[in-house]
Amino acid sequence: MARVHSWKTPIALAAFTVVAALFFVVLGRDGTSGFRLSTAADLIQLPDLAVPTRLGCVVLVLLLALITAYAFFQTSRYRKVHLGMVALFAILFLAAFLTWASAEKTLGVPGLLIGTVGLSVPLVFGALGGVISERVGVVNVAIEGQLLAGAFVSAVLTSITGQPLLGVVGAMVAGVLVSFVLAAFSIKYLVDQVIVGVVLNVLVLGITSFLYSKVLVDNKEALNTPIRFDRIDIPVLSQIPIVGPMLFRQTIIVYIMYITIALVYIGLFHTKWGLRVRAVGEHPQAADTVGINVNSTRFWNVSLAGAVAGLGGAYLTLGSVGSFGKDMTAGVGFIALAAVIFGRWDPIRATLAALLFGFASNLQSVLTILEAPVPSQFMLMLPYLVTIFAVAGLVGASKGPAASGKPYIKS
Repeated sequence: MARVHSWKTPIALAAFTVVAALFFVVLGRDGTSGFRLSTAADLIQLPDLAVPTRLGCVVLVLLLALITAYAFFQTSRYRKVHLGMVALFAILFLAAFLTWASAEKTLGVPGLLIGTVGLSVPLVFGALGGVISERVGVVNVAIEGQLLAGAFVSAVLTSITGQPLLGVVGAMVAGVLVSFVLAAFSIKYLVDQVIVGVVLNVLVLGITSFLYSKVLVDNKEALNTPIRFDRIDIPVLSQIPIVGPMLFRQTIIVYIMYITIALVYIGLFHTKWGLRVRAVGEHPQAADTVGINVNSTRFWNVSLAGAVAGLGGAYLTLGSVGSFGKDMTAGVGFIALAAVIFGRWDPIRATLAALLFGFASNLQSVLTILEAPVPSQFMLMLPYLVTIFAVAGLVGASKGPAASGKPYIKS
């Protein structure tokens, strides 16, 4: 039997290496790049890191070339390039880019990472909802609508009651209601799941935009001034340099996100519930044979996915922006769906993919502050370019659950 190997990964790495060599070395910048590693509240104060810009870029590009050569060698020997090497390549490329961009400037690393986590929270919740839904066999294109509905309801409910926790609960209920419609049409009436998801996104956008324009704008003080969650510093952990500000100086919704990631991972791969979910998503006929109600399992787990995505919407209004705005999700749900695919339907990998996309989004503001010579139009495109490269299969082909997107008709 002939062995088949793909040159996609080494070719992609080679292209990025050439780009890095051209921009960061040939068209490199002189001076010194500074990196601030600590904040004033850190228990241990790390000294600022100063790197000669051109020399630092040369060294990093050489390392990129070595990884690219390794990828070609592995592929020529019919071996798969390990995902860890691709991740290392991405980190080094990013380090070269930041070194080049921060010439004669100082980049605050903790601030960059804090902003990354903040922008990634709705992506993570959306991606986790997408993982649950697709693992049970339903393509959840309606993540955008679930996030937007959660954001709207949490803002209004919190403004009326003055209780942000009620707003969080309301956001989860809103996400569930959107999921109910997705589940009913795609599971009971066998309507194409992608079409239902797209229609729901448009429907929720239309409803929330109408209510925002006709109700919230004229009653902002009463209906669109929610109380935001305060940041909670975890003792000792929040004072660890770099990691502390990023992970342990956050709002309660972010801490709920940590718990949700763990629960979804453990639940999917280490519990009876997860086994049933994966069985229904992979082989519903076999699951039905052993007594699992396929459609009921799909219905309730799609609803659970909506509740998780709704939490991401609550973060937008109660932990980030502080009020509801028309179309405030701005495509976040679709990027979350891309994170599901890039993460290969695994909650941990999907979370890391969401963090990557959040980082790309945060670079817009960071590079503006640094006054880097990067066109503003490119910075606006950056999160979506990263999404396209990821979903296009930079790390290889992604194969989802076998029955995802396929309605089940009991024979």
